[in-house]
Amino acid sequence: MSNQNTPDSNFKKLDESELALAVRSFLSTLDVNGETRLPQRAYLAIRHAIRHLQLLPGQTVLEREMAEFLDMSRTPVRESLVRLETEGWVRLIPRRGFIVAPLVADELQQIYEVVEALDGVAGRLATGRASQEEITQLEHLIVEQEKALELNDLFTWTELDDQFHNYIVDLSQNSRLRSIVDSQSDQLYRARLYTIKFRPKPEHSVTEHKAILAAMRAGDSEAVRTLLQSHRYRARNEILETLQSMPLPPFTD
Repeated sequence: MSNQNTPDSNFKKLDESELALAVRSFLSTLDVNGETRLPQRAYLAIRHAIRHLQLLPGQTVLEREMAEFLDMSRTPVRESLVRLETEGWVRLIPRRGFIVAPLVADELQQIYEVVEALDGVAGRLATGRASQEEITQLEHLIVEQEKALELNDLFTWTELDDQFHNYIVDLSQNSRLRSIVDSQSDQLYRARLYTIKFRPKPEHSVTEHKAILAAMRAGDSEAVRTLLQSHRYRARNEILETLQSMPLPPFTD
């Protein structure tokens, strides 16, 4: 399971102007939130671009180019890349510089094993702590997922799926659990987004989400835990199998 995957023809590498536009669009959200620290702005912007496949697995991240897009010197950009390297988002390759970390099945399996267990804990806690209004919000997310599938909008579905799981973690009302999940879940989002067009249409996931919701409404915390862990386990196997079967042409800049 040591297969590494790089982009194929189904994933379009953004040209410089498109990438610059995407980065600056994200920076505008940081302006609204009052984030002015340059290393943090660079870190958040580059991580966002990697998470959303605006920077593809295996793609070189040029400090000079990113500094220009971010409208800052190379020093905070390099600081952000060093931080991203420690978190597993980029790798430093001799004589090449930083590249976006490839999606590696072994590493993803380890992350899934952690998140699978934590999702179960979150669901068990959320069942006893969520209000009926909050549970209804989960139902709304499922309805939106079904609409996205009807439109065959798999990217919107992936975002809604992420919101569904993250909201359950929020409803657990456990800040430490939230922090641990946050440190891992974005890599899983990237893997789901990367493989979504190669996997079966995720109708089974919606059915499982409905079962989780029904167990929450019934107040059966152990059933919620079991259902969430089973759901993550099935999704993990599907994604890893897809990664290993995808074509692997080398990425070239």
